[in-house]
This record gives sequence, C-alpha cells and structure tokens, in this order.
Amino acid sequence: MEPVYTPVIGFARVLFAAQGLKFTILGDENVPTHGGAVMVINHTGYFDFAYAGLAAQKSGRLVRFMAKDTVFHHPVSGPLMRGMKHIPVDRAAGAGSYAAAVAALRAGEIVGVFPEATISRSFELKDFKNGAARMAAEAGVPILPLVIWGSQRVWTKGLPRRLGRTNVPIIMTVGEPIPVAPDDDVNEVTARYKAVMSEMLDVARAAYEPLTGPDLKFLPASLGGTAPTLAEATRLDREEAAERIRKRKEERAKKAAEEAAKQAGSKG
Repeated sequence: MEPVYTPVIGFARVLFAAQGLKFTILGDENVPTHGGAVMVINHTGYFDFAYAGLAAQKSGRLVRFMAKDTVFHHPVSGPLMRGMKHIPVDRAAGAGSYAAAVAALRAGEIVGVFPEATISRSFELKDFKNGAARMAAEAGVPILPLVIWGSQRVWTKGLPRRLGRTNVPIIMTVGEPIPVAPDDDVNEVTARYKAVMSEMLDVARAAYEPLTGPDLKFLPASLGGTAPTLAEATRLDREEAAERIRKRKEERAKKAAEEAAKQAGSKG
C-alpha cells in the first residue's frame, strides 16, 4: 500500500463506477508479479494512463507512467503525480526522464510508456518512437504490450469530453511479455511489438460493440468511421506542434522585451 497511489486508485474506481464505465480486461495474468517491465500502450484518450493502471491490479503491481512535465507543475495534479512516483518528461530535454525511467526499471518497477507520444486523432496506431525499446534493452527488462479500445469515447483530442454517466465499454488486453536483449536492434524491437499490438487491437475492435450514428466519429476511417485518416491526423499534429513552437517563441520574445525594458528603466 502506498500513501498516495492507493487512495487515488480507490477514488478512480469510484469515479469510473459513477460514469458507468464497463471494463473488460483480458490477459492481465501476463503482467509480471515482480521485476521491471516497460508497459507500452496505444493512445486514444486522455484517461488512458488511468485505465491502463487497472490492468496491473490483478498482479498487485503499480505502474509508474511517463507523462508531460506540465502535469507535474499543476498545483493539484503535480503533488499527486510526484506522490505516485510517475516520471516527468521534458520533451525539449528528455535525457533526465529517460535516465529516471531506466533507474526505475532496474529497481523492479513497471514503467508505462505511450510510444506514439501523443493521442492518435485517427484512432489508428501512429508511428512509434523507439524510446521504450531502448529503455528495455538498457535495463534488461521485457516489453509488456497493452491495447485499449473505447477510451476515446470518454475524452479524446479535438472532441467534447463525456465525463457523465455514459456506460461506455472499454476493452483492455495485455499481451505476453516480449524479451529484449541488450544488443537487440531497438528499431526492430519497436516494429516487432507494434505488429503485436496491431493484431491485439484488431481483435479488441472486432469484439467491441458496433459504433453507429454520432459514435462513428470515434471509429477510424479505415473501418467506416468518420475520424480523420492517419494522414489527416498527422497533418493536424504537425500544425499543432508548429503553433506550440510559435507561441513559445512569442512568449520568450515577450519576456526578453520586458526584461530589457526593466533594465533600461533601472539605468534611467
């Protein structure tokens, strides 16, 4: 029992029950009961980290997720994230978070990673970063694949959140651990576990309730839905990233101008 993580799990379960979320968790016996592992998860919704953690409960494990450092700066979520020993990620300087994750893995923790880095607007698997494979190879631990389907119907990028009682079903499947040797090619490892997750996701989608009418927006275009295609989603992601860079430059220029004005005023 952990003083922060355990109560948060209890609160989350109450919240999910109030929302009427219906979880089906398959393969949770594949979560190792001890030792480190890199849990890799597809990313279609903002609550994926909270749902994925439930898949480790049967094995009595807690997952330490890698998350954007901005979440750790928030006055409410920050103390909770630190208390649960999650790992902050600064995308502009990731060496520190990478080292922290490898240290956690070597200490026997399960570290949760979203190899797509950001939510997939298309609900298809995006390109995977090879960081998870590099961490597994360096720490000498396996890759643990997990797929989630249905979380996009609760809250996803570009669509209104649905946090009331929606009775949304969510399927999670944990695959068998994939061994990673220190000298394995990390790009080959990444391609290998992405192929495994693609097959797992196909099975989960086939078992899921049919989506029709307004809910077609939560279904990939390749399956007859109205979500953006993978190419369209990639374009939107690039435009969003470019806008973030523009805003950061604008903020830096504004701060520099304010500092220069202060210095000029003090000299006068």
